[in-house]
Amino acid sequence: MKILIVDDERDVQALFEQRFRKETRDKKVELVFAFSGKDALEYLDQFAHDTPLVLSDINMPGMSGLELLKQIKQQYRQPGPSVMMITAYGDADNFNAAKNLGADDFLTKPVDFGVLKEKLNIQ
Repeated sequence: MKILIVDDERDVQALFEQRFRKETRDKKVELVFAFSGKDALEYLDQFAHDTPLVLSDINMPGMSGLELLKQIKQQYRQPGPSVMMITAYGDADNFNAAKNLGADDFLTKPVDFGVLKEKLNIQ
């Protein structure tokens, strides 16, 4: 399973690579990183058909994760990737906005990687 992780904080890459080390080594998961919404859309323009899951932070400079979610759900429908929103803010407004825009799931930071792996069925 290829997962596109979108977050403006670059240290997220090392964290995900560490927490998914076994799964990437066993070729259960392939991690791809984008550090802005714009970079994520550029990647998806080429590889949307090959990327079943996007994990996106909500609060990013420039294009927010909610705007990215909206564009993904509008542009990639046949079938488009699933999108999980990740945020440090677990408030109802962000949750409702994400759900209304078509988010498939919602996680709060710090990410509980056990729960994430369970949701992805890769335990």
